[in-house]
Amino acid sequence: MSNLKTWISAFRLRTLPLATAAVLIGASLADLHHSMDLTITVLCFTTAVALQILSNLANDYGDFSKGTDSENRVGNMRALQSGNITPSQMRVAIVLFVVCSLTSGISLLYLGFEGIFNFQFVTFFIIGLIAITASIKYTVGKNAYGYSGFGDIAVFIFFGPVAIIGTFLLNTHFEFNFKNDWMIILPASAVGLLSTAVLNTNNIRDIENDQASNKITIPVKIGLTNARIYHTFLIVIALLFFFIYSFMHNFYWVIFFQMPASMFIIKNLVDVWKTLPSVAYNKFLKELSLGILFFVVIYVVTNSAAQTWNTIDGIMKFVK
Repeated sequence: MSNLKTWISAFRLRTLPLATAAVLIGASLADLHHSMDLTITVLCFTTAVALQILSNLANDYGDFSKGTDSENRVGNMRALQSGNITPSQMRVAIVLFVVCSLTSGISLLYLGFEGIFNFQFVTFFIIGLIAITASIKYTVGKNAYGYSGFGDIAVFIFFGPVAIIGTFLLNTHFEFNFKNDWMIILPASAVGLLSTAVLNTNNIRDIENDQASNKITIPVKIGLTNARIYHTFLIVIALLFFFIYSFMHNFYWVIFFQMPASMFIIKNLVDVWKTLPSVAYNKFLKELSLGILFFVVIYVVTNSAAQTWNTIDGIMKFVK
């Protein structure tokens, strides 16, 4: 039982709201602009979750191998660090989730492209392979990009534009009208920015240990004060992108529901400014991940309701 608990802990379920939020936004955008396919959305979710868990396991393995997960680490004790899971067991788990990611991803592409093997299929497959590689290479290997300050870029790209636009295109079977659909880049970028803010919260917490371990994250590079300014930028710009998208669709009244929902995210920003790096950040990470998911759910529901209202209002005006 203790070993099962250790594996569940290694999966870091508190990070899964980010993958869930990305798929929710992508599917809702597809529904607002064209149509949504429930089966494809479910496969997008399973693929995203498999990739997220793969990344978490590989991160555990990479940091442990490099000695970053020492007794000086502020965050929760990792699976390998605890000694309840061996490195060989972790390697097997990583391979298993690579297989899970590939199986779910290929099934998703087969349905999304209706069994047609074409250039677009190959392109998405290559993007999937890059996502798997990026999940592992974040901390694993001599040239792990997470140790050179490039983790933020990867998180923004894969949790933002790749996850959301990919979900959108697969749901619509690659139907995309640039004139009407280009604006989806706003919420896609917003989710990427908020996901990067989660990573930044984590990296601010670990700033001293990372510096001692030669893990050069953004906070280590620019210092605590600038890392907080950077955190402010990520959150404020993300929320602006969300609200601008709603306004561009003439969903004016939804702002009165979306703004209160964003208070959980704003709270994280205040907490990061008020609190020195410490174990308190473990709570901040959980609150921010759940706060993002809560906001996204409210955002999706209110935008869908506004779209329905606008459609009904338009029909009523036409009838009159």
